[in-house]
Amino acid sequence: MASLSIFNISQKINLKNELLAGLTVAMTMIPESLSFAILAGLSPLTGLYAAFMMGLVTAVLGGRPGMVSGGAGATIVVLIALIKSHGVEYLFSAIILGGLLQICVGVFKFGKFVRLIPQPVMYGFLNGLAVIIFMAQVEQFKIIDANGNAEWMQGLQFYIMAGLTILTVAVVYFFPKITKIVPASLVAILVIFGLVSGLGIKTKTVADIASVSGSLPSFHIPSVPFSLETLQIVFPYALVMAGVGLIESLLTLSMVDEITNTKGNANKESVAQGLANITNGFFGGMGGCAMVAQTLVNLNAGSRARISGIIASVTILIIILVGAPFIEKIPMAALVGVMMMVAISTFQWVSVRIANKMPKSDVFVGITVALITIVLHNLALAVLVGVIISALVFAWDNAKRIRAKKSVDENGVKHYEIYGPLFFGSVTAFVEKFEPENDPENVVVDFKESRIVDMSAIDALNKLSKKYAQQNKKLQLKHLSEDCRRMLKNAEAVIEVNIQDDPTYKVMPEK
Repeated sequence: MASLSIFNISQKINLKNELLAGLTVAMTMIPESLSFAILAGLSPLTGLYAAFMMGLVTAVLGGRPGMVSGGAGATIVVLIALIKSHGVEYLFSAIILGGLLQICVGVFKFGKFVRLIPQPVMYGFLNGLAVIIFMAQVEQFKIIDANGNAEWMQGLQFYIMAGLTILTVAVVYFFPKITKIVPASLVAILVIFGLVSGLGIKTKTVADIASVSGSLPSFHIPSVPFSLETLQIVFPYALVMAGVGLIESLLTLSMVDEITNTKGNANKESVAQGLANITNGFFGGMGGCAMVAQTLVNLNAGSRARISGIIASVTILIIILVGAPFIEKIPMAALVGVMMMVAISTFQWVSVRIANKMPKSDVFVGITVALITIVLHNLALAVLVGVIISALVFAWDNAKRIRAKKSVDENGVKHYEIYGPLFFGSVTAFVEKFEPENDPENVVVDFKESRIVDMSAIDALNKLSKKYAQQNKKLQLKHLSEDCRRMLKNAEAVIEVNIQDDPTYKVMPEK
């Protein structure tokens, strides 16, 4: 496995790819950061500062080379209500507290729980995100009228925008067939910029969204009362923001792991995300998390190290300080086309092709997660619902698998050989398999092919034991694994079961 250090000496770094990927990522981050900052009623520079600080801190300290973080819409959307009700200073406080919560997740190594997210949930998450990315680009076909209202482009203005967007998509799609030396996304942006500038075509540019000119971010402690009341206001928003940010970041990390066939560090990434958000809160950024679209742009441009993320962040800072006059002239059609191609590549087309071969429950989970992501823009809720549904389906399937093979030996002892896990979902079917009234005086329940999982299982064994005791019959448990014995031992104050000694039974040690 390749090293994850800032300069990966075990894997040769292509500096040209890193440089060009970083520049391309910076170009695609600017309009998205500006759009979400304006959507939240913030200064456009608040979004650019977030792109710079999130990108730089996570590129240097994060647990996943090649992953890009910035001022993502997923996190700012959940904070809009706080901004409207209490103002921007409370926003910065929530971002700082959210960052602290994210650091706690990393320090206590909770990042590993992203492994519990099933593949159908990943499909739904990415498909929903692809639709969101695509629809966000469609919104760029609107202009602001004299009254400040957004309306769709009409006539020649629309055709020019659509034509340039289609040309961008064509360049991004066909250019890699010619050469992969230069990222197709960057080539497309430069081609459209040159075409518009050379022919004097009038079309929507970055300047029509907002100015990107400014100064260095300055240190600022949020002006909010340091009190329990403030904490009560801020904490719910901080908790949701931290959760949404980490879920999107860790899912993106898993996605990059699959693409690059390497292993990232979820806990390290959680700490880096937290530090980046704390920095945002103290230096006037709107906070953020990993950005799936920009990460895919970065990977498609050939980046596999941290350098491109650092270059992208520094480029955004340079643009803020001195490069605004140039960047503001870039046609929005070029950026829209690039992001549309990213949306198309983000969508998991394989999930559509294999839908008829997948279990219906998995298809349902994927569609549900995608719909919640698209409709509510709440990635945390979408993933949580998907995981819960998947867990319930898994429990139901396993509940139906418990079986009992019955036999009577030469001594008249009846044996029940249990197959399948005994847990809350299967206890009813388990108990129904026994006949205390009709069974002989001695009954043995063999757990060699089964496992006692939870307190519901222990309670079921206790009740079953009492039923046989009421009939003056003896029930014994046989072939319990060591962990099952420990569980019963811990619960012996509330249960009565007879565990048969079985010195010949060996349990394979757990690794």
